[in-house]
Amino acid sequence: MRDGGFDPVELARWCGGVWRPAAPAFVSAIGHDTRALAPGSLYVALRGGRHDGHAFVAEAFRLGAAGALVEDAAAASLAQHGPVLAVPDTLTALRALAAGHRRRLRAVIIGVSGSVGKTTVKELIAHLLAAAMPVACTQGNWNNEIGLPLSLLAMPVTARAGVFEMGISHPGEMRPLCETLQPDWGVLTHVGPAHLEFFPSMEAIAREKAVLLSGLPAAGAAFLCRDQEWFELLRSLASAPVVTVSAEDAADFRCVLWRAAEGRMRVREAAGGAETELPVPLPGRHQISNTLLAVAVARRMGVDWSAIKEALAHYTGPAMRWEVTRVGGVTLINDAYNANPLSMRAALETFASVRDAARKWLVLGDMLELGSAERKEHERVGRSVGAGDWAGLIAVGSRSRWLADEAERTAEGRFKVIRRANGREAAEQLAAIIAPGDAVLFKASRGARLEEAVARLRELLATKKE
Repeated sequence: MRDGGFDPVELARWCGGVWRPAAPAFVSAIGHDTRALAPGSLYVALRGGRHDGHAFVAEAFRLGAAGALVEDAAAASLAQHGPVLAVPDTLTALRALAAGHRRRLRAVIIGVSGSVGKTTVKELIAHLLAAAMPVACTQGNWNNEIGLPLSLLAMPVTARAGVFEMGISHPGEMRPLCETLQPDWGVLTHVGPAHLEFFPSMEAIAREKAVLLSGLPAAGAAFLCRDQEWFELLRSLASAPVVTVSAEDAADFRCVLWRAAEGRMRVREAAGGAETELPVPLPGRHQISNTLLAVAVARRMGVDWSAIKEALAHYTGPAMRWEVTRVGGVTLINDAYNANPLSMRAALETFASVRDAARKWLVLGDMLELGSAERKEHERVGRSVGAGDWAGLIAVGSRSRWLADEAERTAEGRFKVIRRANGREAAEQLAAIIAPGDAVLFKASRGARLEEAVARLRELLATKKE
């Protein structure tokens, strides 16, 4: 490898492929999307449910690709466009390339998973570590069987730490991710009923997540929050020493005082007993454990408290995760990147604590992948909504009718419940009834596309302002 790129001969050795007609001189990067392909890259032609990447090989070379990773059967015809690296299966070869690159890295590799908060924790860890050292982390939400190896392959050899999100939705998916990443440290956020459609029980979800911990080296570290139902099981399955955080019990890193209104907490580090005042950069009690997990990792990596405090003070979260904007005097909170029952209730609790809002409106959409529990879980969230002090609820989507029905029954007429088929309809309904000084929370699974409701409401409020 040189200048952050790859030796094509080495790439062929890692994946067992053959260059046809001959290897290029150098590969600068590796990618699978022609829309974001940098000149000099190796384009990976993957077969998917809707598209076959082999159809875009010619376009990749036109855009300046140095080579293309293709299946054996297509190599002869595609080699006319440029150098192709022929393999039996491109997805298997992609993982092999990532594993080969992993063997060259001398950094501490950190895997992050969990049912809620894993992207936030991943971003927080990377942000805190970057205050003291070169860091690489997952690109966007590239956390699955395709995204994880691509993110790992983008990691410079000069980085001292790599922080990678590991997302699973089906049994058996965590082990291949671990085999690719080979993490030194593992971080698990709270485990909840996400993707319950594909698992027989909550314990099965916890055990699948714990595969991250059970494969860690004995010299590594596992980071867990004590304040969750599955803590004891997760700790028992860890193959490395466990570092604990808590807002309630004794732990290696404990929040001993939380000033919610100020967004600050006092943290006690068990080793030495020192206490430090730190910002909590995102609102909500659930963000205490997310922040503590990141702090624990940073301290284990040797980052001093002053650098941690400064980094937390300047942290900005990812898009669509409690993303706050104001238009026409109305506060819009877009927390619609994803949702499950655990994160939905945390968002409601956080929104309830928001100050200086004349009225608070909810736009809540379907929670997906809950299987046979979907009605029960929507109804449970509906009861939580119905017990709250809201100006009104607009429920979006077919599954949210259960949430709306239960909220309406529980609220007993204290606020209005409206049902709409999609985000655009919800935005147009809401624009007619909200007023300056109000606040709106948008929350749903990603498939509900509530960001469209946010965008439409912004348009309508901007027009009304004019």
